[in-house]
Amino acid sequence: MPRSIAITRAISPALADCELTYLERVPIDVEQARAQHRAYEEALMEAGYLVERLDTSPQMPDSVFVEDIAIVFDELAIVTRPGAESRRHETPAVAEALAAYRTLHAIQAPATVDGGDILVADRTVVVGRSSRTNEAAVGQIRQILEPLGYSVYDTVVRGCLHLKSAVTSLGDDLLLVNPHWIDRDAFSRFRTVEVDPSEPAAANALRLHDRVIFSSSYPKTAERIARAGCRLHLVEASELAKAEGAVTCCSLIVAGD
Repeated sequence: MPRSIAITRAISPALADCELTYLERVPIDVEQARAQHRAYEEALMEAGYLVERLDTSPQMPDSVFVEDIAIVFDELAIVTRPGAESRRHETPAVAEALAAYRTLHAIQAPATVDGGDILVADRTVVVGRSSRTNEAAVGQIRQILEPLGYSVYDTVVRGCLHLKSAVTSLGDDLLLVNPHWIDRDAFSRFRTVEVDPSEPAAANALRLHDRVIFSSSYPKTAERIARAGCRLHLVEASELAKAEGAVTCCSLIVAGD
């Protein structure tokens, strides 16, 4: 069985110049961020994934958040058109890396979409309409995925940057949610684990084949996830959180056949 791949991208020396929407800009320790990112990559390798790290540059401060540049499925990958124009030159290297594993489909103008606004749970895809992802993108994603048997829904993102700031997958029918940042009706078909009320930013978890990578900054929510039966691998992600990033943001998971 071919090994699953995790595509990551190095942290730019200009990380502190990242795009920000909801957070106030505070100092970011780039070296500490790099140490945390290395530990994150080691967690992926420990889970059995082959990590392919792409290079970066000072002209791409947000490029470590590689999830926003593509959405990977078993059958294909969709290359996004990021909502922040400053991030669109991140696309070529990611597309080149993914082309080795998947047939590529590209989102076209006037559509914009960040991968962080796409939740995939089994054959259900929920697209968050946000400041980065528009209605035109929802239509294009439907055209690509519905012929393959995926059900595509959309919902409005509120109170946070991306849909996956508010909800992520813990299992095919189990989601981790901040109930105040989602439309509950859009997720009524799923079972949910709610974040601890004292940890509103804790709804981002990276589901792998046999475990969940989760930030150690949210211990109360981690306890809730563990009680739901998930195997947890905790990592530090505090510096990336200052750039409105989280654990799903930092990799593109390409499942083996």
